[in-house]
Amino acid sequence: MGAAYFYHLTRSGPDSVLQSLLGKSVQAGWRIAVRGTDLEVLRRIDELLWLRPEDGFLAHGLAGGDYDADQPILLTTAPDLPNGAECVMSIGGAEVSADEVKALTRVCILFDGQDGAALQTARGQWKALTTAGCQAQYWSEDSGSWEKKAESG
Repeated sequence: MGAAYFYHLTRSGPDSVLQSLLGKSVQAGWRIAVRGTDLEVLRRIDELLWLRPEDGFLAHGLAGGDYDADQPILLTTAPDLPNGAECVMSIGGAEVSADEVKALTRVCILFDGQDGAALQTARGQWKALTTAGCQAQYWSEDSGSWEKKAESG
């Protein structure tokens, strides 16, 4: 049974946090789907991943290509996981179901702490997932470093 980790971004930009989490997930040996709601945002992330991190390339692809199933990191707006992802990283309020959390190794939900709508969406996701019995952790960087502020399940 997996767990949902909520990352409340207040100091770091979403791109740097996403790249860090992607690097750690790849090191753990996981296949990853970055699920967003805006194709243009995913295209921007695709471009950034081609340029950074400078100390190591994160192999990835934008969904819709011939080799989606082969991608260790797949950037997508779709709910399906053609690359056999064990980890989903939700950005921009992309939906994640309780069944998904329970079936996957990890789900990471990144949300902008300066955006009221993003906060409301994340609160709704926390409530829906924890009510459904999913394990969840809430992480905040308010103090300057990441701290676990809450845990459920």
